[in-house]
Amino acid sequence: MNIFFTVLLFISLNAFSERLYNGIQLPSDWPPEQLDAASTDPMPVPYLECPPEIIPIDVGRQLFVDDFLIEQTSLVRTFHYPKKYHGNPVLKPKNSLEWTEGSGRGVAAPLSGAVLWDEEEQVFKLWYNAGWHGTICYATSKDGIEWARPKLDIVPDTNQVYPADLRPDSTTVVRDWWTENSAGKYKLFVREPGGLGGKGGRCFESPDGIHFGNSVLTGNMGDRSTIFYNPFRKKWVFSIRSAFRGRSRHYWESEDLMADNQWELDEENYRQGRWSPGQPVVWAGADALDLPDADIGLKPQLYNLDAVAYESIMLGFFQIWRGPNNNDCHGVPKVTELNFAYSRDGFHWDRPDRTTAIEASRTAGVWDRGYIQSVGGICTVRGDQLWFYYSGMEGDESIPKGMYANGATGIAVLRRDGFASMKTPDDKGSLITRPVLFSGKHLFVNADVPEGTLKVEMLDVDGNSIPPFVLENSHVFTGDSTVYEMTWDDGADLSVLAGKPVRFRFVLERGDLYSFWVSCDRTGRSDGYVAAGGPGFKDPKDTVGAASLVAEQKIR
Repeated sequence: MNIFFTVLLFISLNAFSERLYNGIQLPSDWPPEQLDAASTDPMPVPYLECPPEIIPIDVGRQLFVDDFLIEQTSLVRTFHYPKKYHGNPVLKPKNSLEWTEGSGRGVAAPLSGAVLWDEEEQVFKLWYNAGWHGTICYATSKDGIEWARPKLDIVPDTNQVYPADLRPDSTTVVRDWWTENSAGKYKLFVREPGGLGGKGGRCFESPDGIHFGNSVLTGNMGDRSTIFYNPFRKKWVFSIRSAFRGRSRHYWESEDLMADNQWELDEENYRQGRWSPGQPVVWAGADALDLPDADIGLKPQLYNLDAVAYESIMLGFFQIWRGPNNNDCHGVPKVTELNFAYSRDGFHWDRPDRTTAIEASRTAGVWDRGYIQSVGGICTVRGDQLWFYYSGMEGDESIPKGMYANGATGIAVLRRDGFASMKTPDDKGSLITRPVLFSGKHLFVNADVPEGTLKVEMLDVDGNSIPPFVLENSHVFTGDSTVYEMTWDDGADLSVLAGKPVRFRFVLERGDLYSFWVSCDRTGRSDGYVAAGGPGFKDPKDTVGAASLVAEQKIR
């Protein structure tokens, strides 16, 4: 068996160009150029059709958002959705910068901007659009709910951080943990107003997230383009608005945000999804499983795609547009809403559930009536919860272009790792993983089993139990925890199995299993990524485990 796996590994390494942290082999032709711009079929996901023979799991909590890790199961995958915070909105327009002069269109909302945690300063930091096509402002918060607008020196006595002579449409701020340049600790991307083509983006860097300089231009792109960083591959990704299937996305990756991000743009080819070889490639759009709004009836389009590294995956928000067309809004905000998407290679997106994660209220007089948009960084990790900041607009039917009026910022909350759980369909079920490889010692789970039980045993690749980690020796977990260590009778840890292909068999009665991981110590650290961060996290990875729960309680 070991010789077989060695041969497979040798063949794979010679046939493919890059092996990822999870065992996925990328083809030498990357990013892929084969996607059909005209097809409305869901995006193919090659690593789900042909997963690795052995899956390394040292990076991050292992989520059950797809079947990548699952060999067989009698459990049922159940999807879960964030709940909107009862005190929304937490930021709304109130000063002269946030009210576009002469238009009545107030905005205090990121498009996409960012919300990030700073462990050193013990604050949340927010970059947001102030006014419609006005400027970029900065706010801070101790608890993520009450926000202060500090007076800065860019434009005296304001919290503006963007040069006074420039205007933003779409923005993204990223904390660059990977640079050795102290002047580039924060990166800012801005696409200025101006429709589909004819303009590039601007990339800036900053030592403090306030003073941005060293502006460089990119190739041309549409007006709701954004960026994100993929730390699994050490690549900056441009999520480029294009038009091959209505609003849609092209993809460009780069090792350096501040250099060599130039491409040509032919208007006709751009609209058809045909860019030249070596240029941005066709990436993502709405598909046949994205349903129209029942009252509007238009074919959905992909308005934006933001993403971030969360634990062992890239977590995406697809902003789905359902209309109406701009000229038909008459002061009512467009219906755009957010859907979760998941990627294990950073390019192909699996969207197994099309239930809207954060929906527009569609109700007159409500702050998030429409135009729901994601925020850079996607979510913060708040103890045993994930907080998703999002933008919404109430609109104003009494003024010109009132569909862009009364923009504010709110929060939706989900259990940590809570995108999907494996649930017992009746009273009892089990799940066996594919062969996995780890170097840690301690098995942890995120599970909700208040009235049931969870047990686990270790199997070899042929499905035989491995003593002493047999089911009869497994200590039973009953309760609800996002970080719980599973143990066996004799107290042995999993170090004796480190570096060997094995399987986990989970046996569950009346409950939900959200994730599992093997930690290097008893803190429960996952060494996976923590999105926009959160209390207790000193860097972009979870190196503290359960200590983050304590840190969260201190700021509540």
